[in-house]
Amino acid sequence: MKRKRTKGLTCEKARAFPIERALAKLGHFPTRTTPKEAWFLSPFRSETQASFKVCKKLNRWYDHGAGKGGNVIDLICQINRLSVKDTLLFLSYDEPLFSFQQQPVFKGPVPGNEKVIITNVKPICHPALLGYIKSRGISISNAKSYCKEVHYRFKGKPYFAIGLQNHTGGWELRNKYLKNCTSPKDITLFQNGYDILTVTEGMFDLLSIVAHQPDLRQKSDFLVMNSTVLIQKAMQVFKGYSKIKLCLDNDSNGRLCTERLMEHRGAMDMSFIYTGHKDMNQWLMENGKNRVGQGIQDVFLLPQKQTCFTPDGRKEGKQ
Repeated sequence: MKRKRTKGLTCEKARAFPIERALAKLGHFPTRTTPKEAWFLSPFRSETQASFKVCKKLNRWYDHGAGKGGNVIDLICQINRLSVKDTLLFLSYDEPLFSFQQQPVFKGPVPGNEKVIITNVKPICHPALLGYIKSRGISISNAKSYCKEVHYRFKGKPYFAIGLQNHTGGWELRNKYLKNCTSPKDITLFQNGYDILTVTEGMFDLLSIVAHQPDLRQKSDFLVMNSTVLIQKAMQVFKGYSKIKLCLDNDSNGRLCTERLMEHRGAMDMSFIYTGHKDMNQWLMENGKNRVGQGIQDVFLLPQKQTCFTPDGRKEGKQ
């Protein structure tokens, strides 16, 4: 039987898609706007002053901090690390949250004119979610300790995902085909009353660290940033801790964020543990079944008083 061909969005039409709208789908909103232009905090790195400009008339963007710019297709390809084909799907698709079936991976909160209705929050038990957790090298018991199974409706349709609730009631949502969030976007903080804080970018990095160092729960509080854009909120939390262990991604954005956070007294860069891997979870998935995994337990058990690590991985002796 011959398949019916569907007509998709062309590059020519996609280039007319408003950059401001595309950024909003990804959770980025302007800090300043005029009839001619809009200024954003760069989606490519952490910063406190907006250096990312969108020209509304030309529908083009320019990142003054990086010295590069382009059209909306270039932008989405770079932010989400998608192919042009998947970027066209992103721009043509108006529903950023999906049921548990294969869909393109989109990032960002639901647009302001849409509403996600949470219908049920319960312990994780759906077979599809349990299978996904195992595929990420995480134990079910650890996942249940920090996350929930979240069911919700969007445009009248039912959906579900693994959910990590943030500090102000929003949810980070993950399943095999989805990476998204609901508003408000915020950090997630697990406070156990300790003076050590372990910091990760996402929920699976937290679960990976706990998987390889169960005793850390009795020694550390945990902060999941949920986005490096929230660096200022994270730094406010740091004030109450004498030691901060940074376990952020080993990509350019994660390194820049780590470098900024290392300015805080007591901060230590722990990413050397998973050198050669993007993040802690990728390291776990590749090494979890090997004896190499024992190394991280030993590192996290060290007092960390004699040595700390600079953002580029060099050791610094005790001052």
